[in-house]
Amino acid sequence: MKHFIVVLFVMLFISVNGSLYAGDSGSAGDYCAKGDTAYKKLDNKAALELYQKALETDPRNYEAAWKLARAYVDVGEQLPDKKDRRLHYEKAYEYAGKAVEINPGGSKGHLFLSIAIGRVALDAGAKEKVRLSKEVKVEVDKALTIDPQDDSAWHVLGRWHRTLSSLSWIEKKFANIFLGGVPKEATMENAVESFKKAIQLNPTSINHHLELAKTYDKMGEKILAVQEYHEVLELPIKDADDEDHKKEAEERLKKSE
Repeated sequence: MKHFIVVLFVMLFISVNGSLYAGDSGSAGDYCAKGDTAYKKLDNKAALELYQKALETDPRNYEAAWKLARAYVDVGEQLPDKKDRRLHYEKAYEYAGKAVEINPGGSKGHLFLSIAIGRVALDAGAKEKVRLSKEVKVEVDKALTIDPQDDSAWHVLGRWHRTLSSLSWIEKKFANIFLGGVPKEATMENAVESFKKAIQLNPTSINHHLELAKTYDKMGEKILAVQEYHEVLELPIKDADDEDHKKEAEERLKKSE
């Protein structure tokens, strides 16, 4: 009788623990779905871990690769330390590159490759910033060729136009070296049109309106800038960094009014 009880206990123990560990297993699709849920809840760190598990489960999963790149960018943007940010952006570059290698015809891999490069450029010196701008343009152009309805890609293009059309004198010298001069297409007007296109495709994106407002500010179009800052303050929060965007809009609005 005692032997039977011991055996029964062992069987129950194995069954319970087996079910617990089974909760940690799943397909790449399952992990991606859980990552999407975390992403919608603005929990970017949890999303990153889940997309990482998805890619470990299926190293050729395109969706897991580009979403992991996106997660590294999202988490990196919230880090105060420049070196930590760069490490995250370099990871984003790695996984976006992997996504492109898995599926060269997919727009998201090229999009997040352009974003990762752009984020590295933000913290870079003048020389590297200008050199990397060429890579950003190549990748965002590929993304838009594949999917011209991607609002995030239009946003990236808008920032490229604004950045290249407002280079400092030293940056222009590097542009002469790496780009053969400042590209003629890079204008504030094209930046505005790109951000407007992004807003047309995704009207409730706070970041689209903020960057359009900042572009108007640089152009001296204060009335239009103020309108967009107010729009930023009125829109509901959808992304993890939207609170920071609202704070920035509020600070800029105080200076403008």
